[in-house]
Amino acid sequence: MTRSVILSAAAPQPVSAYSQAIQSGSLLFLAGQIPLDPATGKVVSGTIAEETDRIIDNLRAVLSAAGATLDNVVKTTVYLTNMADFAAFNQAYARHFTKEPPARTTVAVAALPLGVRLEVEAIAAL
Repeated sequence: MTRSVILSAAAPQPVSAYSQAIQSGSLLFLAGQIPLDPATGKVVSGTIAEETDRIIDNLRAVLSAAGATLDNVVKTTVYLTNMADFAAFNQAYARHFTKEPPARTTVAVAALPLGVRLEVEAIAAL
C-alpha cells in the first residue's frame, strides 16, 4: 500500500517530527490541529468557538490539499483541557459538519501544546 505525505501551505506548518497528514490507500490521517494562525504561526486566543473555527479551518486546508472536504471526514478525536468548554465547543463544531457528522471521541486531558485548550485530529475517507 502506498503512503503519501500531504502538506498544505494554508495550514500551520509542522513544528516537530510529524506530518500534517498521511494518505494511505483511500484513508487520510490528519494530525491534530490546535488553534494556530497559519499566516503568523501564533495561537489564536479567544472563545472556544473562535478557537474551534480556527482549528476546523486548518483541518479544511489540509483536507483540501488531499482533494477532500469536511464531508470526507469519518472520525474525529477531540482533546479538551476543560470539559466545561464542551457545550460551546460542540455548538461551534456542529456548524462545520452540517451533513451527517463524523464519529467522534472527546476526551479531557491535563495539558496541550503551547497551553491551548483544544486540539482536534481527524480521519477521512477519500
